[in-house]
Amino acid sequence: MNDVRRPRVVWTLVLAPLGVFLTSLDIVVVATALPVLRVELNASLADLEWTINAYNLVFACLMLSGAALGDRFGRRRMFVVGLAVFSLASAAAAMSSNAEALIVARMVQGVGAAVILPLTLVLIVDAFPAGKRGAAIGIWGAVAGLGVAAGPVVGGAITEGLSWQWIFWVNVPVGLAAAGLSTFLLRESRGPRPQLDLIGLVLAGIGVFALTWAPVRAPLVGWGSAEVVGALVAGVVFLGAFLRWESRTAHPMVPLGYFRARGFATSNVVAFLQQISLIGSLFIIAQLFQVGMGYSPWEAGLRILVWNGTLMLTAPVAGALADRFGNRPFMALGMVMQAGGLAWLAAVVEPGVGYVSLVGPLIVSGIGISAVMPTVANAVTASVPLEDAGVASGVNSALRELGSVFGVAIIALVFAGQGGYSSPEAFIDGFVPAMWAAAGIAVIGVLPAVLSPSRVSVSAPVRERVPEGVS
Repeated sequence: MNDVRRPRVVWTLVLAPLGVFLTSLDIVVVATALPVLRVELNASLADLEWTINAYNLVFACLMLSGAALGDRFGRRRMFVVGLAVFSLASAAAAMSSNAEALIVARMVQGVGAAVILPLTLVLIVDAFPAGKRGAAIGIWGAVAGLGVAAGPVVGGAITEGLSWQWIFWVNVPVGLAAAGLSTFLLRESRGPRPQLDLIGLVLAGIGVFALTWAPVRAPLVGWGSAEVVGALVAGVVFLGAFLRWESRTAHPMVPLGYFRARGFATSNVVAFLQQISLIGSLFIIAQLFQVGMGYSPWEAGLRILVWNGTLMLTAPVAGALADRFGNRPFMALGMVMQAGGLAWLAAVVEPGVGYVSLVGPLIVSGIGISAVMPTVANAVTASVPLEDAGVASGVNSALRELGSVFGVAIIALVFAGQGGYSSPEAFIDGFVPAMWAAAGIAVIGVLPAVLSPSRVSVSAPVRERVPEGVS
């Protein structure tokens, strides 16, 4: 790497992970503040779900749009725009006086995050050669893990030491500073498509929104309600129309031929299933330490750290080793460990359980999660030509956030069916089956991980096998 490019590469490895840190932090930062929000904002269980799901829903729906806008108008430029929107929405969240205002602000945060996240990965892929990309993506995954790990700790410490509003205020100076530095220090790049696929953006956005709306509303109105069934049907119809349009348009947002590539398809399925299990688990584990075990928000955040803190240690190692040994071993073993750790947790949690009994299963599950995240990202981006890394990142990020929404809805549904908030014992009655459900979803993710190719190598001629024109 020549001396001219080295400073930009270094700054890419600082600023792009900082972007993913902010967006990852805000997926989970409110988790340890949920009991406080329930009291101070008089929030219901549905409101608590929406403080997480409002962010994840918009995040998921607009992820492909964020990647496409970066390809069309410049990845650095749109990264900066996303950071600015995210920062201003964080200020609005901090000033919210009721649950409804907070939920709206979280939705706008999701708009900014949907632009930021897919571009963080493509900025790194563009800056590093293939032989060093796994290690760089491992660092990206570690910083994402830092966001997930820091979320409960930061949320707990700030909620207990200051107020819940400050979990959002801290984003503002960091986000605006990152936007300013990125304007001058990152390299600009664009994708290969000369036109923005507006029809594809609309069809995909409506389809994903409908599919995410269904699990978000189901706990309140029921899975068999006309609203939920109608949303699911609408989602399928609009995504079907999206796929048909993409097969015919001259400049598709997502070349459908990529889904015929085993590495691209299987790794995206793994990402979707892992996120359902991960975010659903986080939603309920963060509350276990407070409602079920009586810890303060700060104490709960520290104790969760043994689980998601493993991302900071394991993800860079897994990413670097995947460059040498391939992605499949780490994806498969990681999903097995995630499932095993969550099942172990479900088996040991009972009224009066001590924290020491939870450390082993949390560490096992955390290491598994840490091994999967960077290797999935590496496999997805390696399955497409370099110029389409933004498309690959957008698809993968959208599926992960869609999984987040389904995760919270599914785990909350299982929990509400068996337990509640009336006492620690009632909470644990719901927690145990919810955790078994999360473990079962992770078990399903083992199969696509095993079926994925160990190594994926894409060369320039691949584009001929994945035509962008009429199929």
